[in-house]
Amino acid sequence: MPDLNVQLRHNPIAIVGMGAIMPQAHNLREFWENIVAKVDCITDVPASRWRADAYYDPDPTAPDKTYCQRGGFLPDVEFDPLEFGLPPNILEVTDVSQMLSLLVAKEALGDAGYLPASDETRERTGVILGVGGGQKLITPLTARLQYPVWEEVLASYGIPEADRAQIIERMKLAYIRWEENSFPGMLGNVIAGRVANRFDLGGTNCVVDAACASTMAALKMALSELTERRADMMLTGGVDTDNSIFMYMCFSKTPAFSKGTNPRPFDVDSDGMMVGEGIGMMVLKRLEDAERDGDRIYAVIKGLGSSSDGRFKSIYAPRGEGQEKALRRAYEDAGFSPATIGLVEAHGTGTIAGDTTEVTTVIRYFNQHDSAKQHIALGSVKSQIGHTKASAGAAGLIKTALALHHKILPPTLNVTTPNPKFDMANSAFYISTETRPWLRPGADTPRRAGVSSFGFGGTNFHVVMEEYTGDHQAAYRLHRTAQTIILTGATPTELAARVNDAISGIEANPRGTFLNLARATRTNTIAPHDARVGFVAADADEALAL
Repeated sequence: MPDLNVQLRHNPIAIVGMGAIMPQAHNLREFWENIVAKVDCITDVPASRWRADAYYDPDPTAPDKTYCQRGGFLPDVEFDPLEFGLPPNILEVTDVSQMLSLLVAKEALGDAGYLPASDETRERTGVILGVGGGQKLITPLTARLQYPVWEEVLASYGIPEADRAQIIERMKLAYIRWEENSFPGMLGNVIAGRVANRFDLGGTNCVVDAACASTMAALKMALSELTERRADMMLTGGVDTDNSIFMYMCFSKTPAFSKGTNPRPFDVDSDGMMVGEGIGMMVLKRLEDAERDGDRIYAVIKGLGSSSDGRFKSIYAPRGEGQEKALRRAYEDAGFSPATIGLVEAHGTGTIAGDTTEVTTVIRYFNQHDSAKQHIALGSVKSQIGHTKASAGAAGLIKTALALHHKILPPTLNVTTPNPKFDMANSAFYISTETRPWLRPGADTPRRAGVSSFGFGGTNFHVVMEEYTGDHQAAYRLHRTAQTIILTGATPTELAARVNDAISGIEANPRGTFLNLARATRTNTIAPHDARVGFVAADADEALAL
C-alpha cells in the first residue's frame, strides 16, 4: 500500500513559476501565444543545424540519409556568458543546452518572484531536470578522434606521409578541440549543475533520463523532495536542444518520421512524428507554502502515476496495459474520478502504433469511470512544435498549466478527420482543434486535466493537475489580449493633436505607450460633447496599423 503521508491528494504541489524556450518562442509568453494562436512552428531544417542537400533523401532506405528535413527548431537567442560567469573562451566547448538552460532557469525563478531569493530559500531549493542521452558535443568530440582511420584511408591511396599529416590537421579543424573544459561541456548532468551553481541553490541537483518521458521522471523526483520535506522549493523540467543530423538519423532508421510536411497526431492520415527542440522549467512549492507566501499559482499538481510495460514483444513497442497502470495510479493518487477531467494532453507523437495504443487505452480506461460522451478535450502540443524528446513532458505540462490558469481549452493542429479506429463518438473524448473558453463542469468541481508522457523502453507517466481556485497574485493574463483605446479632445483639432502625440509615443516606446493608453481608457471620464476616436488592438503594431 502507498504511504498516505506522501500521496499528492494530501500534499498538493503548486506551480508558482515557469520558463521556456520552444520552437519559434524565445520565452514563456511567446510559447503560450503561439499555442492559443494556433501557430504552426514546424519548418524546414535551418542551415545552422545540418545541410539538407548533403543528408536528405526521400527514400527511407537510402544509406546514411534521412527522409525527413522538417521539425521544430529553437529560435536564435541572445546569450551573455559573462552574466552567468562563463568565460567566453569556453563557449565553443560548452553544449548549448547548458547555456540556454541558464536562461530558462532565470526566467522561471524570476517568474516565480525568487530572483534573487533569500539565503534560506536558496539553501532549501533543488534542481532536477530531464535530459536524454548524450549531448550534441559528443559527436564532434568523438569524430575528431577518428584521425587514425583517416590516416589509414589516405595511406591506402598512396598519399605521402607529409601530405597526410597536413590533410589530417586540416580535417581536425572541422571539429571542436579537446581541452580541459570539453569534458564538463558535453555532460548532461552539468546542465543541472550549472543552474545550481549560478543561482546558488543548496538542494539536490541531478538529471534523469527516461527518454521521451524524462521530464516526468524528473518531476516525480522533484515532487518526492517536496512531499518528503527534504526541500521547500524545486526547479524541474526538461532540456533537449538536439535536432542534429545524428538525431534525425536515429528516428529515420527506426523508422518513425512522417513522410509529410507536418505531424498529424490522432488524424486518419497520420504517418509518423517530427522532432523538435525545447527547454521548459517549472518552479514548484507545496501548496500550503505557496499560499502562505503569497505566490502566484498557475496550477496545482494533484496526482502522478508511473509504470513500466514489463515483458512485451519489443522493448520500444508501446503497451496499453502498461499505460493504463500509470493512469490508474495517477487518479488513485489524486483521489478523484477521471470523469471530472476536462482536458487530456496526450503524448500524441503522430506515429500510428503510438497514437493507436495511447488513445484506445485512455478511452478504455476512462470509459470504465465515465459514461458521458465527448466532453473531454484531447490534444497534443507536438502538433505545433514537434516531439521535443526529453523535454516533451515539459512542453505538455506548461501548456496544460497555462490552460488551467487562463481557463482556455487549447487547440491541436493538423487534425482533419480523427482516426476511426478510436471510435471517439462513443467515448468521453473529442479532439480539441480550436482555442475556446473552458467552462467549469460544475459549481463544486474545479477544472482538471491530465498529462501523459511515455518513453522509449516502456516507461509511462500520467500527471493530474487542477486549477487554483484561490485569489490570483501578480499578472493574470500571459498572452496578449485585445485592448480598447479611446482618445478624446474638447475639439476636433485637440483630438487630432492627441492622436499625433499617441502615434509619436508608440513609435518611440511601443509597448509602454500602448499599455498606458489602454490604462487611461479604463479610468478616464469622457465629457459628453468631446470629440473622440476609439479602436481595439492587441498590440502597438496593430494600433499603428489602425
